[in-house]
This record gives sequence, C-alpha cells and structure tokens, in this order.
Amino acid sequence: MSAPLLAVIALLLLYAAPGTSHAADNGEWSVEPAASALGGRPYFYLSADPGTRLTDKVTVTNKTAAPLTFLLYAADAYNTARDGGFAVRTQDERQRGVGAWAKPERDRVTVPARSSVTVPYTLTVPENAEPGDHPGALVALDERVAAGSGSVAVGVRRAVGARVYLRVNGPTMAALSVEDVTYAPDTPLVPGAGDSSALVSYTLHNRGNVTLNPKVALRAEGLFGRTLLARELKRIPGELLPRQKIRLTERWAGAPQLDWGEVTLTASARDVRESGAVSFFALPWLVAVVLLTGGAGAFVWLRLRARTARGT
Repeated sequence: MSAPLLAVIALLLLYAAPGTSHAADNGEWSVEPAASALGGRPYFYLSADPGTRLTDKVTVTNKTAAPLTFLLYAADAYNTARDGGFAVRTQDERQRGVGAWAKPERDRVTVPARSSVTVPYTLTVPENAEPGDHPGALVALDERVAAGSGSVAVGVRRAVGARVYLRVNGPTMAALSVEDVTYAPDTPLVPGAGDSSALVSYTLHNRGNVTLNPKVALRAEGLFGRTLLARELKRIPGELLPRQKIRLTERWAGAPQLDWGEVTLTASARDVRESGAVSFFALPWLVAVVLLTGGAGAFVWLRLRARTARGT
C-alpha cells in the first residue's frame, strides 16, 4: 500500500546561476526570456516609470519525450534565511511587486515533447510603485506531484523560474547595516589542552531600495589592540535584495582561549560601508572556577579576620 501524501508539498525552485547566459534549467524543462532581435537573454532586465505597462514574452521548453503541463505565474523574490540564496514566493503567498504586477497571457500551458511554447505577458507598474529594484521571476510549476518515500510521504512539485530584475525609475538609495553581532566561544576546559574556536554570527540588512552585492571583512583585536584575525569572508550571498535581512555565521578556528578584545564585521557595497562589533572575554571554565573559588575564599578570610579584629 502506498504511503499517504501530505497536503503540504515541497516546492523546488531552480535557476540559472548568476552571471551565466543560460536558461534556468533542471534537465527536464527550462524557462527563459523569449529570444529578441539582439539574441538570447539570461534574465528579464526591465526598467519602467510608475504607471507604465510593459509587454514581453517567456519561453518554456520541454526536453522530455512526453508532453508536460505547467502552471505559469509571476512571483516576488527574496533572500532565503538559511544562506541568503535567491528564492521566490509560492503561488499561495501574498505578492507585492513583480508577482502582483506581471500577468502571463495563459496561466496553464501544455508543452509537447521536445518542444517550446512562448507565452506573452504584461507587467503593469502601479502609479504609486516605490522607486528602486523589484526582483522576481516567471515560474513554470509542474502539475505533477512526485510522492516521497517513508511511512508519511511528502509530495514534491518542481518549478523552474526565469528571474525578473525590474527597476522602477525614481530616487534610489543604497543602505546597508551589520546588526546583532554575537560571539560564542568553544574553548577547552583547561587552557592549551585542545583546539578552540568561536562562532561569530551577524545579520546583514539591506535597508535601501536597490540590490547590493556586498563584501564583508572580519577583524578581531585582543588586549592592547593586538590584531588576532583579519580576513575577507567568502560565504556571502552574491545578491542582497532590497529590504532583506539575512543571518550569517563565520567559524573562527583558533580563537583565543584567554584574552579580552573586540570582533568587528565591516560590510561594503557600492558607496556604502558600515560596521558592527561585539566585545569578547575569553576565559576557560577551569580558570574561572579557580578565580571564583579563590575570590570567595579570600572574601571569607577577610570577613573572619575583620570579626576577629573587632573581638579583640
């Protein structure tokens, strides 16, 4: 007997990697802007004034040996909380930008085997649209639901989306901040008895209305301003979308076991540069216990001595 299928379905969204000129493709079907007189386009790059109505076309290609039917819709984009990757809202979520403004001529399309279908769409920018970047995608969602494995299976529906980069003309502002920096040490009980590390966590916040390509540098200073660490971080998303926050972490191997200082993260993009910092006090547990015990013992000894002095 087959496993029951949950009503909640996992949606997999696949895209062409940033910087490539290929269609968004999962091996079975692809979605891309229709070819123009100037040739192929990796994404939709659009610019419009508030109140403007744009028209364009999207092409869905079926690479399999059987017909495939897709739901075709527009969706807003966002950065994922896990790693800052580019993702889009599902059909059931509220859309506020491209997802609400773009309408394919057909919301359901059947593509014959090893064929392509091109569908026109319109994008109407409201009169009161906020200036700046409004990223999104035109998504082809497979109607089929693939059953997962296990006693309680989760249905999986796959989708491929062609990115839409829309710039609404008007004043733009690049603004970036580093927020909520934390420092979590992982040191051995006895100083020098093992490896130590620390987890530095922080939130990268795009407070402006344009997409940023941030870089982040980490610097740590110890007692008396000694430089303990200085490096450019690698696991930074290539695109931080407007008004998005992402939580990132960086492991510091060889963090000090006994020191006092500050960790600073500096983010830069375009003409903006902002920093966030947190102080740290590295003290192994065993040393802390010894100091506390010694301090408590000294306090008791002083109290007893004071009482003895008063008694005499």
